[in-house]
Amino acid sequence: MRYAIGLDFGTESGRAVLVDVATGAEIATAVHEYANGVIDRRLPAPNDDVVLEPDWALQDPDDYVAALTSTVPRLLRETGIEPAHVIGIGIDFTSCTMLPTTADGTPLCRIPELRREPHAWVKLWKHHAAQPEADRINATATARGEAWLPRYGGRTSSEWFFAKSLQILDEAPAIYRAADGLIEGADWLVWQLTGIETRNSCAAGYKALWSKADGFPTPAFLGQLDPAFAAVVDEKMSRDVRSIGERAGELTAEAAAWTGLLPGTPVAMGNVDAHVSVPATGVTEPGTMVAVMGTSTCLMALSSRLAIAEGMAGVVEDGIVPGFFGYEAGQAAVGDLFAWFARQAVPREIHEHARQAGRTVHEVLEEEAARLRPGETGLLALDWWNGNRSILVDAELSGLLIGMTLATQPADIYRALLEATAFGARTIIESLEAAGVPIERIVACGGLAERNALLMQLSADITGREFAVAASTQVAALGAAMYGTVAAGAAAGGYDSIADASAAMVRPAVRTYRPDPSTRAVYDALHAEYMALHDHFGRGGSDVMRRLRALRAGVG
Repeated sequence: MRYAIGLDFGTESGRAVLVDVATGAEIATAVHEYANGVIDRRLPAPNDDVVLEPDWALQDPDDYVAALTSTVPRLLRETGIEPAHVIGIGIDFTSCTMLPTTADGTPLCRIPELRREPHAWVKLWKHHAAQPEADRINATATARGEAWLPRYGGRTSSEWFFAKSLQILDEAPAIYRAADGLIEGADWLVWQLTGIETRNSCAAGYKALWSKADGFPTPAFLGQLDPAFAAVVDEKMSRDVRSIGERAGELTAEAAAWTGLLPGTPVAMGNVDAHVSVPATGVTEPGTMVAVMGTSTCLMALSSRLAIAEGMAGVVEDGIVPGFFGYEAGQAAVGDLFAWFARQAVPREIHEHARQAGRTVHEVLEEEAARLRPGETGLLALDWWNGNRSILVDAELSGLLIGMTLATQPADIYRALLEATAFGARTIIESLEAAGVPIERIVACGGLAERNALLMQLSADITGREFAVAASTQVAALGAAMYGTVAAGAAAGGYDSIADASAAMVRPAVRTYRPDPSTRAVYDALHAEYMALHDHFGRGGSDVMRRLRALRAGVG
């Protein structure tokens, strides 16, 4: 038997999954909760008198190492698998999660005299305090007409690599000067395992504005942001960006001792959690979109050609599957929108009914909402409770619900919110298709796809496409393990391409939702109304959402 290990580093925990190379069967899983979790109020003790400003989100890199040294030995111990039978390791990371290091990879926050400096710590993906820097990047790129900007929907994010790096320079120039390197979390962990510093094409492309054809933004652009920032790529990053399909190196003796694996075990290039999920659903060719559905939704598709589609969060060659352009779009509020409604707007008696029945509030609402016919609620919503990620790329937009009367029931609103997220997905699909990227079917994965059958059926009905639910409940870790088999190669018992690995290791979808033709006319009409509201409030017909936000800020 041959096995691979996928290491999935998330927001609150790291997990390791042991996978059968021949079948993709997930043999065992081990999870490690980070001791310091998300650091968003104050630094860890004994420096907890250092209070963080709003919108900060940091992490401790030692939590990643602890997850590694905890989970992998546990897998081997609990399964009895011999280390010699593990042929490869792959890593995915929530991104953009980045940190400053010394030349040998030591995180600056490990240096005693720098532990009280917030900018010396890891900046987690949801660190949003670099918004002024993101605004500066966007304004400068727009004024200069930077050719890369349309590939990111015309706007970059405060979550991304250069905004976070520029914030360090702006607010802590001494930390910026002390950093020999600025690096993604996935690449840093690969460095710890292999002793080799690498930069992966997925994170570089989607989070650091890199392209295979043109590389990173020019020193002239970066220097216009700040003269000291002009050489950031050459001084603190690397222009040697390698494809996610490559081997990064092999386990060092030290890393082998941490994990219980053998020195020399192949390690794949790092990857981003959502993107590594695509081949783990069986998608390695154009025509099928993958929807990673959780608190938010990430929508990804492949194409053999570069096209500029409105509102894409990124278009990167070799970004998702080597050999193709990978398109990413997203919806900023999906599962957390439904959770907000259940928590904040559902009457107490429904909560009590769910409790007595031994069910969740969502299950009760879904059952009642499923009895309603398309259009029966008289409601329509815009799914912008956390702004619009695609296709308008505007975080200042907010939610809208129209059509309520004194007869409106909670299940009516719940269904309208489910429909709104499906309308948003349809808008993204139609944007891609208008740019020449056909989407014939969708494969969904994540907690929502597994649990909410009504959402999946509505998504099929509203988009007019089949929605298949992936078999794996650990798609990111499975995808990472699959890349571990590619790092090993066929000669060592793995695979020579991610397409070969996917064909062998991905099980058929557990369920497929097909569009109900009887709903088409109503949902076409409702989507047209959705788009009228979408364009009115999102394209300048009315700036009331922004004015309300400004009034709230002024009162606050």
